[in-house]
Amino acid sequence: MDTVHHPPPPSSMAKRPCPSSSQNPRFPSFFSQMDHLLDSFLFLADSSPPISLDLSFDRLLDSCPYDTDRSLLIDRAHKLGSLLISAANRSAGKRASLHNSIAWALPPDLTIKVFSMLDSQSLCYAAATCSMFNKCAMEPFCYANIDLTTIVPKVNNAVVSTMIRRAGKSLQSLKLGIVPGPTASSGSRQPLVYTVRNSADVSSISWNDKKTRQGKESSILTRSCLYPLSGKSGAAGTLLRRLHLYNIERMDNASLCAALSACPYLLDLEIVGLHVELRQTLMSVSSNCHLIERLFFESSKTGRDDSLKVPTCVDLVNNCPNIFSLAMRGFKLHDYKVHLLVKGFLKLKYADFSTSYSITGTFLRNLGSCIGGNLLEVLILRDCMHLKEVEVALFLTSVLAGDFKFLRHLDISNREGLASEGDWYHRSYNSSIIPLKQVLKVRPNICLLAEFPSEGWYGLPLNQFSGHIIVHRFFFLK
Repeated sequence: MDTVHHPPPPSSMAKRPCPSSSQNPRFPSFFSQMDHLLDSFLFLADSSPPISLDLSFDRLLDSCPYDTDRSLLIDRAHKLGSLLISAANRSAGKRASLHNSIAWALPPDLTIKVFSMLDSQSLCYAAATCSMFNKCAMEPFCYANIDLTTIVPKVNNAVVSTMIRRAGKSLQSLKLGIVPGPTASSGSRQPLVYTVRNSADVSSISWNDKKTRQGKESSILTRSCLYPLSGKSGAAGTLLRRLHLYNIERMDNASLCAALSACPYLLDLEIVGLHVELRQTLMSVSSNCHLIERLFFESSKTGRDDSLKVPTCVDLVNNCPNIFSLAMRGFKLHDYKVHLLVKGFLKLKYADFSTSYSITGTFLRNLGSCIGGNLLEVLILRDCMHLKEVEVALFLTSVLAGDFKFLRHLDISNREGLASEGDWYHRSYNSSIIPLKQVLKVRPNICLLAEFPSEGWYGLPLNQFSGHIIVHRFFFLK
């Protein structure tokens, strides 16, 4: 019986000698044996049809005496192919980056300057374009102003942490959370507080985009989203100038106060819809943010936060004398506390106490004759339920007398009407004692908004005064 002789496996086969650089003059002298083998293999792929390579590989497999050797040979082929693909992709990326760096008209420093002007989402898109842009987009200067606000929940703590880490000590502005819509802004009368019930923007979003996917990280910010500001000795929050937080439902006082303690140079703080207490937040601001100039705070629970105390008001006035813009919307504020704040901030130009539950307007008395309050340019008392008709009349009378010379915008509109002097349940919808027309005649530069519903009508006409123009607008009850 004839004996079948198998050729030795590839591992035991003698290696073929590679031609040296002297035998092939096109090879540089520093080429290694691996370089020669790879060059021969790649040129073989051009000169031989694919079927020849398949047949050669099949013959190599057939030459293996054991099945385990065949499996090992296939694994080696897979690994070698993967390594070649990775090397080719990496080299292609380097060549593309080199080409982009030559073709791109701007030097790296100007590219970084341009990237620093992009919003956060556009910056991330640019970073994913090519390795050259990615390198420029990783500069901390590009992340000086981080804006991760969205209409529906899309950002989680990991994204915030990554952005803050990239910014490092260059971080100057940070905006997080959910803003109800693109038209809402801090200076508008539209509430910025967001819930799923009052959001008209989420109706067009599919349920798969809104729900938390099992096995994936939730796109919801929690109380630890601000930890990178205070972590690692608070390096990221040291030079922060602006912090805006919108409708982060899982934020608490402890986490917010810890973040504020790491931001000693904060100038602009805007808090909307957070479940945090007004008193504790203001205590933290007065203790840590002595340079603050703008404070905007809108309650998540209109009329239910009655935590503000007189000592807190006094500390805030004494420790934060640079505040020129103050907004506390939706809190249960009493007149004597508001008077302390408005009179105490000697640089105050903008004051907004809209939807404040307990304000009657008595805090406006004698403000025009003192330094604090006399510099007011904007005063918004919209929809203050207890705002009295007589107090508004007294205030406008003082304006006619020459007080509040810098006032240019006043909003006393109220969808419930103004409260009468004797009983706040008796509402005034068309006041005869408020000198609106006289003020507009004497001070034509004032934008005076006085919108009230007309009592007893199903169609509610509102009168809006601005300069000498009276505009009638009709709203219909549903």
